[in-house]
Amino acid sequence: MPRQIDPSLIPEFPDLSFERALWRAGLSAIGGIDEAGRGCLAGPVTAAVVILPRRDGIEKVLEGTQDSKQLSPHQREALRIIVEDSASAWSIGWSSHSEIDQLGILPATRLAMWRAVDGLSLPAEYLLVDYLELPDIPLPQTRLVKGDARSLSIAAASILAKTHRDDWMIENGQRYPGYGFGQNKGYGTAQHRQAILKLGPCPLHRRSFAPVRDLC
Repeated sequence: MPRQIDPSLIPEFPDLSFERALWRAGLSAIGGIDEAGRGCLAGPVTAAVVILPRRDGIEKVLEGTQDSKQLSPHQREALRIIVEDSASAWSIGWSSHSEIDQLGILPATRLAMWRAVDGLSLPAEYLLVDYLELPDIPLPQTRLVKGDARSLSIAAASILAKTHRDDWMIENGQRYPGYGFGQNKGYGTAQHRQAILKLGPCPLHRRSFAPVRDLC
């Protein structure tokens, strides 16, 4: 499956085109799923799944929802509340830094997504996934290139995955000061890399990721 997509196929904001097609086919519980933290040097990878209600006006309620990377922290937090209050169901799944080291980042990401789906209070009938294939989840699914820019359910999931993971990193950054986790959230910024060189890795660092691997 190619990673690129014709830009003309990407709407100005994510919409419910894919969800509506599935609703018309007789399905109702459509889960959009996305992750946050795959490229970090520390902390877990986090997945979120969101099932939006099949009701008029939900796009208006979620106005402004888009790929979490396109939003400011304040916008993400505001939309997080709206998504969690408006969704028919939502769930968060995690894979720890040690699971990432043991399994590899792709299997650990899929594990976090499986845990998110398994934690839903309303079982999903179908998944819309931001690019990844999830062979271990026994549900029909569609992989979407740039899914968080095309599907409102996936965009909503991207916001929840990002905000829940950020909260975790901020809280745990207080246990391990000096690395700037409250600011960098575990990503490999210049300041974070310098801190690793100066202080060495902390228990939250992914030992299988360079440059952490080179210091262990």
